[in-house]
Amino acid sequence: MAPKKTTKKGGPQKRPSAEKRILTAQKRYLINQSFKSKAKTMMKKFEAALKAGDQSSITSGLQLVYSVADKAVKRGIFKNNKAARIKSRATLRANVKI
Repeated sequence: MAPKKTTKKGGPQKRPSAEKRILTAQKRYLINQSFKSKAKTMMKKFEAALKAGDQSSITSGLQLVYSVADKAVKRGIFKNNKAARIKSRATLRANVKI
């Protein structure tokens, strides 16, 4: 029986497709994290608009929250229910202030 190939660290050698998947997963992780950060920033801006009480900034902020939540679902970053919760809570907060 032929000896098993090992890496420099001594572990089993990974197939090229497995190495590619690892690199792809790392890239997607960074992209997803940046989009999640963008979504959180938009929600914070919306909360700031609510505290300020400016009606035009509240409506534009609500539109941004809807847009970011829908894009996150489209990209597979958020699940449908999470986006629905985010939009519902934002709408309730906006309706109280308007």
